[in-house]
Amino acid sequence: MYYPEELVEEIRMKNDIVDVISGYVRLQRKGGSYFGLCPFHNEKSPSFSVSGAKQMYYCFGCGAGGNVFTFLMNYEHYTFAESVKALAERAGVALPEIEYSDEMKKRESRRQRLLEVNKEAAKYFYYALRQKEGEQGYRYLTGRSLSDETIHKFGLGYASKYSDDLTKYLKSKGYDETLIRDAGLCSIDEKHGAHDKFWNRVMFPIQDANHRVIGFGGRVMGDGTPKYLNSPETQVFDKSRNLYGLNFARTARADNMILCEGYMDVIAMHQAGFHQAVASLGTAFTSGQASLIKRYVKDVILSYDSDGAGVKAALRAIGILKEAGLSGRVLNLEPYKDPDEFIKNLGAEKFQERIDAAENSFFFELRILQRDYNLKDPDQKTRFHQEIAKKLCTFEQEVERENYIEAVAERYHIGFDSLRELVRSYALRTGMAKEVIRPKSGIQKKNTPEEGAKKAQRLLLNWLSEEPKLYPKIEKYISPEDFTDELYQKVAQKLFEEIKAGSVDPAGIIGLFEEEEEQREVAALFHAKLESLEDRKEREKAFHDILVSVKTYSYQYYADRLGSDMSALKQMIDGKKALEELKNTHISFE
Repeated sequence: MYYPEELVEEIRMKNDIVDVISGYVRLQRKGGSYFGLCPFHNEKSPSFSVSGAKQMYYCFGCGAGGNVFTFLMNYEHYTFAESVKALAERAGVALPEIEYSDEMKKRESRRQRLLEVNKEAAKYFYYALRQKEGEQGYRYLTGRSLSDETIHKFGLGYASKYSDDLTKYLKSKGYDETLIRDAGLCSIDEKHGAHDKFWNRVMFPIQDANHRVIGFGGRVMGDGTPKYLNSPETQVFDKSRNLYGLNFARTARADNMILCEGYMDVIAMHQAGFHQAVASLGTAFTSGQASLIKRYVKDVILSYDSDGAGVKAALRAIGILKEAGLSGRVLNLEPYKDPDEFIKNLGAEKFQERIDAAENSFFFELRILQRDYNLKDPDQKTRFHQEIAKKLCTFEQEVERENYIEAVAERYHIGFDSLRELVRSYALRTGMAKEVIRPKSGIQKKNTPEEGAKKAQRLLLNWLSEEPKLYPKIEKYISPEDFTDELYQKVAQKLFEEIKAGSVDPAGIIGLFEEEEEQREVAALFHAKLESLEDRKEREKAFHDILVSVKTYSYQYYADRLGSDMSALKQMIDGKKALEELKNTHISFE
C-alpha cells in the first residue's frame, strides 16, 4: 500500500534508530556513534555502526546500511509497507485504512476467513493431542524424541479417529461447510455429507513466513494410506511458493538454509539447534521455493535421504538452485538415511561437522555421474571426461569456469590444459560459449579518475552533513551539478536544500531511493571516513583539498563533453572561473 510521504516521515522520526536496533543488536557507545556485531554477516570484531545523529546504520565490514525502515526490511525481510506498519504500531501512529473495491473487499474478507478457520483448526488439533483420544499421537511424537517444548513450538496436534469431529467443532464456532471445504479441511458429497479431510493422524500446521496457518500436513497412525496427507491448494495455500519451517528459519541468522525432504527432519534439526532448516511441502522442490529462499540466503545445503530417490531429488534441486542464482552443497548423512536418524545416533556436534564438510554440488553431480563409468576402461574414462567438459560449459562466467576446470583437473588427475582445451572445443562445437578474446594486458587500474572523483565527492558530502555551517562559506563555489555521479548529485541537491532550511536529515535522504543497492551506497556515502585531524589548520587544508578535487573533477568532466553536450559549455566556463578563485581562497573554520 502507498502511504503519504509526510506520514512515513512522521513514523521514521518517532522511531529512534538506536532504540529500534538495540532490540536486535547489542550496541556500545563509542564517541558519537554506537557499535556492535553486524547482524547481516558473521564477524568477531564490531564493525556495525549506528548513528543517532544521522538516524542511520552502516557496516564497515559488509557495506549494509540504511535507515530504520531499511533495517527492518533487511533483518525481518519485510516489504517496505510491512516495515512502515510495524514501526507505526511501535510508535502508536494510526495508519489510514486501505480503500478496496467491492471485489477486493470480498476477496480479502474471504482470505481472512480462511486464515481464521485454519487457525481454529490448528487450535483444535493442538488441544486434541493433549486429550485421552490423542495419546497415540503424543506417544508417536515423544517416541521420535520430540520434547514438549518442540511440540509446542511447531503447534503439533492430532486428528481423531472420527471422520467428522473437526467439521462439527468448526460449525459450532460459526464457520459454514463451504468455508471449511474451501480451506481444505473437509470434503462434501451427497451420500456422506461433510466429512473431515484429516482423521487418525498426527497433524503438522503449515505456516507462512508471518506465522499464519495456511494449511496442514498429517501423518497417519498405523498402516493406513497415504502415509502423509497434505492440504489441497487453496486461496491461502500454494505449495510451490511456501516452505515448512520458513517462519522460523528466516530469522535464524545463519548464512545458509538446510533444505530437507520432510517435516520430521525439519523439526528434529530445529530441536537440535539448526533453526535454518526448511522442507518442501509434499512436492518436489520448485523454482518458486528457490526464489523464496533467495530472499534470505545465497547458500543452500541439501539434506535429502541418502537412498536412490533422495539422490535423484538432490540432483533435480541442484539445477533449480543454480537457475535461481543460489549455490548448493550436499550433506553426507551416511551411514544414516536422513537427518533425524543421524542426529539421534551421532548428535548435533557431529551433524555440524557434516554441515561444515558439505560437498560442493558440482562435485556431487560428478560423483554420482561417475557411477555410470568404469574408469579403468580407457573408452569409458574418455566419455566420462567428455561429460565433465559438457557440464563445465554450463558456467557462463569465465573466472568461475576456470576455477572449476582447475579444481576438477586436480581431483580427477586430468591435465589442466587438456581439460580446458576439451571444454573450449566442446563449447565452440555446440555453440554453448564463444571463444574468449583476451585483452593484451590483464592488469586494470583500480584507482581510476572516476573512482577518485567519487571518493572526493563522498568525503565532501559527508563533511557537510556533519558540519553544515561550512556550506555558506563554499556555496558560491559548489553546486549539485559538480557531483558527476547521478546518485551523488541527487544527494547533494537534497542535502544543500536541507542545509539552507536549517535541518539536515541523512536518514530522510536515504528514503528518497527505492533500490536497496542505492540505499546502501547513500549510507556508505554518509559514513565516508574523514581524517581525524586535531589541528584546525590541518583540517582547513584537508577540507580545501577535497573541495578543490571535487571542483577539478567537475571541470574536467564537463570539458570532456563539450563536443557532444552544448549544455556543458556554461558549466565548464563557470567551473573554471570558480576553480581558479577557489585555489587562491582560504576557507576558515572559525
